[in-house]
Amino acid sequence: MWFLYVLSWLSLLLQVAFVTLAIAAGLYYLAELIEEYTVTTRRVIKALIWFSSVVHVGLLLFERFPALLVASGLLTNLVYAGLLPAFPGVPASPAALLACLLVVLNHYLAFQYFSEEFYLFSEVLAYFTFCLWLIPFAFFVSLSAGENVLPCTVQPADDVVSNYFTKGKRGKRSGILLIFSFLKEAILPSRQKIY
Repeated sequence: MWFLYVLSWLSLLLQVAFVTLAIAAGLYYLAELIEEYTVTTRRVIKALIWFSSVVHVGLLLFERFPALLVASGLLTNLVYAGLLPAFPGVPASPAALLACLLVVLNHYLAFQYFSEEFYLFSEVLAYFTFCLWLIPFAFFVSLSAGENVLPCTVQPADDVVSNYFTKGKRGKRSGILLIFSFLKEAILPSRQKIY
């Protein structure tokens, strides 16, 4: 009896490891796509903001959600839309800080509401996915896309083009892609060619 119990825990650990690896690979692929197609990513995030706003209005009209919860969600979406003109470089501006604070506030209001009202777990998960997590996740994954844009200013006596090619920055990554590359090399080290 104890042998199967131990095997079940070992299989659970193995499954968690595989799921974690699959999520990391998916995030790495998404970060690569976002870095390559920043204009399309901006359009997708804009469509997600509109979709989330429609969901909030639908929850107010059809499900009788509290007006404060819906209003804070719509205000957050408005702040997200204000971040889009500077995309892919999410600035360290008051708007970005306000968006982070509103995410925390929305989570607090949602936890408070769902602790008082009974909903199925799948319904709560749907609310959190479409109204709270989808857009911040899209901004989070796209953080590395803004690091590879050309510089806007030139330092005195600094030639940007020749400096770029002489330092060999073409193969380097930074930000979230650097982390994913490091994890990929740590888990699956590449083979060295022997001549």
